[in-house]
Amino acid sequence: MATGKKYKAAAALVDRTKQYSLEEAIGLAKKTARTKFDETVDLAVKLGVDPKQADQMVRGTVVLPHGTGKKVKILVFAKGEKEKEARDAGADYVGSEDLAEKIQKEGWTDFDTVVATPDIMGLVGKLGKVLGPRGLMPNPKTGTVTFDVAKAIKDIRAGKVEYRVEKAGIVHVPVGKVSFDESKLVDNARAVLESILKAKPSSSKGKYLKTVGVSTTMGPGIHMDTALIEKIAGQ
Repeated sequence: MATGKKYKAAAALVDRTKQYSLEEAIGLAKKTARTKFDETVDLAVKLGVDPKQADQMVRGTVVLPHGTGKKVKILVFAKGEKEKEARDAGADYVGSEDLAEKIQKEGWTDFDTVVATPDIMGLVGKLGKVLGPRGLMPNPKTGTVTFDVAKAIKDIRAGKVEYRVEKAGIVHVPVGKVSFDESKLVDNARAVLESILKAKPSSSKGKYLKTVGVSTTMGPGIHMDTALIEKIAGQ
């Protein structure tokens, strides 16, 4: 199978016993990309937290200095003047009851981010079963529940990404595309890592940064030296 051969060839480039610096890992990730499409470069960070504990839930947002390289589809729940503001700011979908019904009845989720004005959250809250599991639920902490919808849309277009620790204690964040210059991917990854390190809960004991890896969509994982990562983030 061609894909299997490509993966093996890519995996052969990675020394599984080595922990790479951020720059080395990003450079290697670019070399392991063997597909015809422009793969996404993803960070996977395993944290020493228990996400079941409310005070150890690590989540936040960060604006990638060089964007995500992805055209993000933005849905905005708003009415009246705010609906017009959202359309003028370039939202892909804007509405209220009509969009809520489409999501609830059809399971429609052809969008990447949801923004909502606070006055309409009662309606949006009913969509939790559909939006929640996909990480699409608007949240005041991430700036997606706001009356300043134009700023929220501008930030998202500029490369704002959300992250949230999963049940297994891992945070997955995209940091760009394989076609990006190496230096831009390093800048984006550094911004994400700094944000995650700053988000360390005070109740988290022991080693916070357990493992850090980078990979492309179809490529092998490349492990980084956590001690070096902590240094670059000024910890």
